[in-house]
Amino acid sequence: MATHMNPKPLAITLGDPAGIGPEIIAKAFRDATDEMQGCFVAGDVATLRRAAALVCKPGQLPLPVALLQTPQDVWSAPANCISVLQVVPEQALVPLGRISAQAGQIAALCVEWAARAALNGDIAALVTAPLHKEALAAAGVDFPGHTELLQAQAAAFLGQPVAQVPVRMMLANDELRTVLVSIHVSLRKAIDAVTFDNVLKTLQITHKAVGAMLGRAPHIGVAGLNPHAGEGGLFGSEELNTIAPAIAAAQAQGLHVSGPFAPDTVFMRARSQGDQPGEFDVVVAMYHDQGLIPVKYLGVDKGVNVTLGLPLVRTSPDHGTAFDIAGTGQADAASLMAAIRMARQLSIF
Repeated sequence: MATHMNPKPLAITLGDPAGIGPEIIAKAFRDATDEMQGCFVAGDVATLRRAAALVCKPGQLPLPVALLQTPQDVWSAPANCISVLQVVPEQALVPLGRISAQAGQIAALCVEWAARAALNGDIAALVTAPLHKEALAAAGVDFPGHTELLQAQAAAFLGQPVAQVPVRMMLANDELRTVLVSIHVSLRKAIDAVTFDNVLKTLQITHKAVGAMLGRAPHIGVAGLNPHAGEGGLFGSEELNTIAPAIAAAQAQGLHVSGPFAPDTVFMRARSQGDQPGEFDVVVAMYHDQGLIPVKYLGVDKGVNVTLGLPLVRTSPDHGTAFDIAGTGQADAASLMAAIRMARQLSIF
């Protein structure tokens, strides 16, 4: 059991071992020793040793890897090393920069292990390095990404149907937060997902999660689905028939919600710049790209992906596996570090 001197550690999942995940993890341990205290990798020792060698600075030796037996061993691990818990079977290294079933299976196993550890209270939070959706599919994993995989793990743990554990994706940086009504579905299916129940549930999840982060009720701005938020029904009826009624229901429950607003301007209104806070604490967007493009445009090195609605804390960098630069040591660990900081912040609530 964790003590005051030895709080629960934070797990970082390996991500797709063919991508840049292991490299940015190795860079974080190399360059941010103090911030990485209490962090360990749920992954594969051999993969991390390769990554440590890839990001080794000229004239220096690669950062050593310390093999843990339990998560709590991180507190007694040697300084200036990468702490790793071997959570997948030892196997041959996967080729870098290539989609493979082997890599997809490794990535999924690491996430599943960390999810169970978080649900059982063995770790404070998990930070997930990027995985590749095609590799997951090649491995026979029946989930398109982290969010859906974690949702299924949480539902199984709670003994509930997946539909009874609604989750939402939030992407956030210092300037903007956005939460999505739908996630990894086609645009046609995303439009169908704009229902009264889905919009209202998104507002409720956003209110609870962002409110916990801020320590107060957040002001939520809601984007419309259609250009100009439908322009009074001229360009679509979803705003009048679905989104506005869901907003009214949320307001009746005491939530501070406004909209729907034109999606091409609401993000600018919500953006915080320096000492000037935005008009809204968070924007609820109707589909994936509507919400993520504005945040990522502000800098993928600053963005953090947070899964809301889970009975655990999970954050992630807002970029992908970057197979084109895997193995070059060029990948930037800034978004991973931002995800680690946010995971620590969220895990105290």
